[in-house]
Amino acid sequence: MEHYEKSGLGLTPPRTIARVAQALEQLMEEDVAAGRPMIAALVISRRGEDLPASGFFEKAVALGRFPSAPAQHSARYAEEREQALRAR
Repeated sequence: MEHYEKSGLGLTPPRTIARVAQALEQLMEEDVAAGRPMIAALVISRRGEDLPASGFFEKAVALGRFPSAPAQHSARYAEEREQALRAR
């Protein structure tokens, strides 16, 4: 029998990361619908780039919050992150 530790959110494997990603996408939808900065912009990937995972950018584009051109994502992300930090 395998032993799993619960995350701080009370989630246990399998599919923990997928469930967190779903929750973040839902938060993004709610924030955009309410005209708020996306709090999900404060969650960065563990890849060490100090940026969210690619799914964040895909969802932000789909929601109309970010431009479709990937070359503009980094600058737009910095703006969104600052707005989210100020809104806390």
